[in-house]
Amino acid sequence: MKISNQVALVTGANRGLGKQLAQELLYRGAKVYAGARNPSSVDLPGAVPLQLDITDLNSIVAAVKAAGDVTVLINNAGSDTDASFLTGELEEIRMVFDTHVFGTLATIRAFAPLIEKNGGGTILNILSVLSWFSSERHGPYSSAKSAEWSLTNSLRLSLAPKNIKVAGLHVGYMDTDMVANIQAPKSNPKDIARIAVDGIEAESYEILADEMSQNVQKGLAGGVATLYPKLF
Repeated sequence: MKISNQVALVTGANRGLGKQLAQELLYRGAKVYAGARNPSSVDLPGAVPLQLDITDLNSIVAAVKAAGDVTVLINNAGSDTDASFLTGELEEIRMVFDTHVFGTLATIRAFAPLIEKNGGGTILNILSVLSWFSSERHGPYSSAKSAEWSLTNSLRLSLAPKNIKVAGLHVGYMDTDMVANIQAPKSNPKDIARIAVDGIEAESYEILADEMSQNVQKGLAGGVATLYPKLF
């Protein structure tokens, strides 16, 4: 796929990885809709700000009407409340799933017919290394991302006959606001954006953006003993 011939929509494009993804797509010559709950928060010369809250069906429907030429959809919008499965408020846990699972699904259901009508294209879901590995601190987020990965695999099969490729990006910690309070090695989101767009151009199904994701994927074959050795 040649990016310069595409029209892309990036959700959550007003900051962090989303902003870098939109910037990378613009750099490569694509037309870019920068989706955000508050479009006035989008600071990307050349991009088209688009009001989009993926947890609000009316907002999604309006976005489809406003961005009728989309051929690439990047589902980047996300949230994490740090709620505990055992002690956190259920509403906070539900919000994480509403964003990463149901919000992503609703956006894909709305835009897939449009992408098909426009001749086909690509949907990229921004997943995480936590799609494959859970931690107590990020239990709801990990579980939601795991569900989103499964969703990605299922829709990959359903949309392939419609000339729509569905890809997933797996990445560890990035230097963004969401993990600003976590002390750990972090990737530069600008580098991850470049890797992600390279993957779209190469028509890859799964994009492993860093060494952590590559190592955890290898560890899946070892099961619980490999992923969670402290249990043994």
